[in-house]
Amino acid sequence: MLKYIIIDDEPLAHEIIEEFCSMLPHVQLEKNCYNAMEAMQYLNENTVDFMFLDINMPKLRGLDFLKTLTNPPKTIITTAYKEHALEGFELNVVDYILKPFSFDRLVKAVNKVSDSQPTKTIIKEVSNATDSAPRFFVKGDKKHHQIDLNNLLYIEAYGNYTKLFLKNEMIVSHEKISHYEGLLNASNFLRVHKSFIVAINKIKFIEGNRILINDNKIPIGQTYKSSINKLYGS
Repeated sequence: MLKYIIIDDEPLAHEIIEEFCSMLPHVQLEKNCYNAMEAMQYLNENTVDFMFLDINMPKLRGLDFLKTLTNPPKTIITTAYKEHALEGFELNVVDYILKPFSFDRLVKAVNKVSDSQPTKTIIKEVSNATDSAPRFFVKGDKKHHQIDLNNLLYIEAYGNYTKLFLKNEMIVSHEKISHYEGLLNASNFLRVHKSFIVAINKIKFIEGNRILINDNKIPIGQTYKSSINKLYGS
């Protein structure tokens, strides 16, 4: 588990970062700091793996605060001002992301922190994927989700993460898609693209180079076409 703090004088920025990070299974918020002095006091007494740091804050700028730290945590700059990027990277920040940023952009930044510290999110296989009621646990959104494979529609690779799309929700897992390809029964789940595995019994139709599951259009990779053709005897 990677521990982090947020240093930003805007409460809304804290809310956005917390919401995005709650979808990542391997990070944990330790402290909300609303100015650099508060963060300095916390870091004098505690250790974290990384921090989100705003630049434009009262009393002490984020980058000036960073300069005061002799052994700073890995740092992701979050700011509306692109002109400080060079100064930030000279201070060896992990990433520099501009507000407003998307979940995808934050994931890329956190990936740079976590690349050297791989973690596992599948904590227990309750039953094998060949069982009549297969299920397993996935850690995501600070919870351990029990996944009933009867509800799993498809899986999408997402950088160092994987998205599991269920009937009524989506869970982000810190496992690569190859892990799930090995875990799932090939008679029920099929790799159809380098980035997608689908539940065969959830396929609505196949047309050209795409598969429709509910209203989701999933591409078929060229190297996987022969596997798809076997589904309908071509």
